[in-house]
Amino acid sequence: MSEPELPPNQWPPLGLPTGSVRALLTLMVVGVVIQAVIRQQPLDIIWTESLMITLAYYYTSRRFVSLPPEIIQRLQQEGVIETDQHPLFLPRHSIRFLLLAAFAAMGFWLFRENRLQEPRAVSLLLIVASFIVGSIVRGIKGLLFRRPVQTTLHARWGDLKALLILGTVGTAVFFRVVRGIDPLPPEYDRAALALMLYYFGSR
Repeated sequence: MSEPELPPNQWPPLGLPTGSVRALLTLMVVGVVIQAVIRQQPLDIIWTESLMITLAYYYTSRRFVSLPPEIIQRLQQEGVIETDQHPLFLPRHSIRFLLLAAFAAMGFWLFRENRLQEPRAVSLLLIVASFIVGSIVRGIKGLLFRRPVQTTLHARWGDLKALLILGTVGTAVFFRVVRGIDPLPPEYDRAALALMLYYFGSR
């Protein structure tokens, strides 16, 4: 019997490409949340929290250093970083597309049923849209600036964006935690959290 190509600590679960189990779990969570919204069924908050975690995995940056492709390949072969670009034998970014398509289909169905204004649907779609828009903005920036351009204007824009989001979320936190009151309308909290999720997605 020939030795496995990968050491034991790198054997992919179930013989599937790395990331496949996470992809299946993510699709399961998304399915449960969407069907609960469509059928107007109660849903434990743990499902929504799990959805947030899985969306963060797919729509926020997980590599903080830009490396040449040959170095990434070598690090993947050495097991330093995971090779998870093609879970479930699907083309790259297929899971992200499936998630986007699922929520778009849910939004379209709710629109046809005249239920798009329901608070639960609005909150869920706002969460998803914030992650996705932030991810798209990050992708566009990556295409336009393959090498980071550290200009004064670029740095000040980053500072301004951070201050805006910190101020918006901080205001909501101040009234809720420090003052123990909530004079702000629910729409403010939704907008503040949407900005926060956008920021995570765009980093």
